[in-house]
Amino acid sequence: MKTTGRIVVGCLLGALAMPARSSEDFIDRLDESLSVSALGGAFRGRLSGSLDLEGYFFSQPPPGLMVASGPELFAPRLSMFLDVQLGEKIYAFVQARVDRGFDPTDGGMEGRFDEYALRLTPWQDGRFNFQVGKFATVVGSWVHRHGSWDNPFVTAPLPYENLTGMWDVAAVRNGSTLLRWAHVQPKHFPGDAFADSRFRLPIIWGPSYATGAAISGEVGKFTYAGEIKNGALASRPEYWGSDEVRWDHPTYSARVGFRPDERWTMGFSASAGSYLLPSAAPTIAPGTSLDDYREVVLAQDVGFAWHHWQLWAEAFETRFEIPTVGDVRTTAYYVEAKYKFTPQFSGAVRWNEQVFGTVSDSVGGRLPWGYDRWRIDVAPSFRFTPHVQVKLQYSVQPDDLGAHDYQHTLAVQFTVRF
Repeated sequence: MKTTGRIVVGCLLGALAMPARSSEDFIDRLDESLSVSALGGAFRGRLSGSLDLEGYFFSQPPPGLMVASGPELFAPRLSMFLDVQLGEKIYAFVQARVDRGFDPTDGGMEGRFDEYALRLTPWQDGRFNFQVGKFATVVGSWVHRHGSWDNPFVTAPLPYENLTGMWDVAAVRNGSTLLRWAHVQPKHFPGDAFADSRFRLPIIWGPSYATGAAISGEVGKFTYAGEIKNGALASRPEYWGSDEVRWDHPTYSARVGFRPDERWTMGFSASAGSYLLPSAAPTIAPGTSLDDYREVVLAQDVGFAWHHWQLWAEAFETRFEIPTVGDVRTTAYYVEAKYKFTPQFSGAVRWNEQVFGTVSDSVGGRLPWGYDRWRIDVAPSFRFTPHVQVKLQYSVQPDDLGAHDYQHTLAVQFTVRF
């Protein structure tokens, strides 16, 4: 077994050998030491975190947003969360991480602040909140459970990580350009066919921690949220900070939710904003602006819980507006189910799919501007204690660009939260 496998297996065996009672007592004492209260309880602060040890084994190329030169990857991650409550109206939170990149890579370890925000709640009935900072998008429902402890899987659903042929560093000139960037025609570039992956965008990049402001609230059985951000849903993590991208072309997003009873949740989301970086301005068509190159997303989500079952589904209808080509469209969705066999052991299965519309090629025909793709994810998980869990995930999807018929990915994730 290679290095990554030995490290991951060693961590898991260490967890199994750890005395459950002593580890729980230690974490409980740690929780108490990381919580403070002052001013008669008007000020409360809590520092918490999680340690994730992830290993991936896959057939090349790396799936999703991962970057690796070989067929395996070890990706440890330490996440720290600071929550501060001042009175009943002011709340602040910070999330900091140390890992090998926001998405798993084979690069060196780095540290960064993924989220930081200040929230004001004028009324205690929850009808209105105002938030400013760097935080997850209000679009969809997966963002509310994307953390490693709450996500039944190791990876994100396909719509949040499948790279398309759309770039953010340059504007598409014609249909042939888009087909080339998507590796549809020709199917391969000379040399490394995946060297351009750092330019390509999914329809929504993970939880999309872009910088901005948001309002939210709850009125009866309805919830609402709206935000203005400095980047489109497809924007890359390195441009989510306010110092990276100017505010000349903001993105507007909103979601309306409905919960008829305790079992059901439903929501409708919409988002629109420029997907090009300011540095791409010299490449746009004459007489146009960056605002003419917009990503428009309409999304629907639904959730259901009943006894040992939990079900979730989301669908995204997306169009990228290109003045020289027209609107290019793609639809992506996933359906996942989780069943709790025992209080500790559960299993989940997820079906993902994305399909692409067509554009004109260089000879007057029409071709899809991406490879239609499906993926199946299966993930059993086991919680040793309220603070320790392990997950496995096996995924299979068609391999359009490699030498095999299918891509196979095996992932293991060991999590300790405190």
